[in-house]
Amino acid sequence: MPTQTLLIPTADGHADAFAAFPGHGERHPAVLMYPDGFGIRPALRELARELAGHGYYVLVPNVFYRHGPAPVIELPEHIGEADRPRVFARLMPLIEAHTSERALRDAESYLEFLTTRPETGAGPVAVTGYCIGGLLAVRTAAAHPGQVAAVAAFHGPVGADGPRLLSRLTAQVHFGHAEGDMTPGALGELDEALDAAGVDYTSEIYPGTVHGFTMSDTDAFSPAGLRRHWDRLLPLLDGALTDR
Repeated sequence: MPTQTLLIPTADGHADAFAAFPGHGERHPAVLMYPDGFGIRPALRELARELAGHGYYVLVPNVFYRHGPAPVIELPEHIGEADRPRVFARLMPLIEAHTSERALRDAESYLEFLTTRPETGAGPVAVTGYCIGGLLAVRTAAAHPGQVAAVAAFHGPVGADGPRLLSRLTAQVHFGHAEGDMTPGALGELDEALDAAGVDYTSEIYPGTVHGFTMSDTDAFSPAGLRRHWDRLLPLLDGALTDR
């Protein structure tokens, strides 16, 4: 499967990115995939390649490019619980510096870039994200309702910006929450906000999971949680992007 390392022009410089796409020559629906806070690394590349194998052009940007190319910080091959305090001490300043304003400027550049690729089709795109990338995915979908047809977020703080952001969603939505992140009561409040906004969505807690369950290079990884993620993500994308 073809893969590329790319540089995306942005208002603030150039963002490095990873792309994966099918090897045959026709154009493919595009998916913008936001990584978790640990960024682009082998586990994310594997997720992108897996998704690309289902017929999509998948773009994974380094959202912290202002601080350097990926990997922006040194990561262990396997991120265990003992590693997290040290890693997050370096990551949190980067996450805090990536304001909503910066994120929206970058999202515009990423989506514009996707329209220029010879491998992508002219139709709508989907956006998916993990952890903080889930919130970035929601922000992107809300800011570009005419271009984003589907948005999915996994173990992400999707309600962090409040009901006003959710009310701007026109895309089809799936939120997959870690059991360790979301109580049934909090899920009910989130779903009420989505219902009030008239969003076409599914939103569920994945049983037996903790934050980061999709990431195979962490102690949080859940094979069952990752399978459920694919079981929800692929039909969402198929319905929103390939049934048109």
